[in-house]
Amino acid sequence: MKMLRVPLLLMGVLVCSQGFAATAQQNKMTACNAEASAKTLKGDARKAFMSSCLKAKPAGAMTQQEKMKTCNATATTQALKGDERKAFMSDCLKKK
Repeated sequence: MKMLRVPLLLMGVLVCSQGFAATAQQNKMTACNAEASAKTLKGDARKAFMSSCLKAKPAGAMTQQEKMKTCNATATTQALKGDERKAFMSDCLKKK
């Protein structure tokens, strides 16, 4: 019985912490919903707008795959090897 207390406590903490922080998708949903309401969209028009709004990526945003290609090409151009390359790639991929 005592062995179950710790995992249950940890699960409870994880569930609670996720409830407090809004994810990027939730923030996007809120923004799209507000924009749809401002445009007084209803029915199918609202559904279509919400779908396209939620699929759209922010201007200038790159996918992780695009970032990887760009960073890899730059590292190759700079002829980086070993630890230098690892450090560069890590730093490059963290940038937005």
